[in-house]
Amino acid sequence: MNVETARRRFEAYLRERGLRVTRPRMEILELAWSTHRHFSAEELWGWVRERSSTTSRATVYRTLALLVEGGFLAPLDDRSGQMLYEHILGHSHHDHMICLGCGRILEFRNEAIEELQEEVAREHGFHLTGHTLTLEGYCRSCARRRPGLLEGGREEAAGGS
Repeated sequence: MNVETARRRFEAYLRERGLRVTRPRMEILELAWSTHRHFSAEELWGWVRERSSTTSRATVYRTLALLVEGGFLAPLDDRSGQMLYEHILGHSHHDHMICLGCGRILEFRNEAIEELQEEVAREHGFHLTGHTLTLEGYCRSCARRRPGLLEGGREEAAGGS
């Protein structure tokens, strides 16, 4: 989805909720749409500062919350204590693998996993509306540098076992 379509939908979303369509909010949306990688709130705040001296950090955080709530962005916990975001409106669903060594994020989609999740939900009478799946581990490069990794991919616990 292009940025103009996202702008129109965000404007409609704000108006439906009785919120003002402001230049800072629209600028934040445009900056989020300008990248195809995962970004933090602080990175976004840095991009805003490069462009504008009047938009506050609080506005960036509040607008991020609106963009997540409205389904424009998805949050991703990178397991380092930082939340990352990616724009999802108009993009197909995917899951993530996060390397605990270098922080690299790999996106993937696997139909067998998708079908299994839907099957499990049906078995439990659960009406699935969405999901997030994040696999944590080590990329090939980082795994080579970790002699404690077992053949099956899991790290040995301290003290054996």
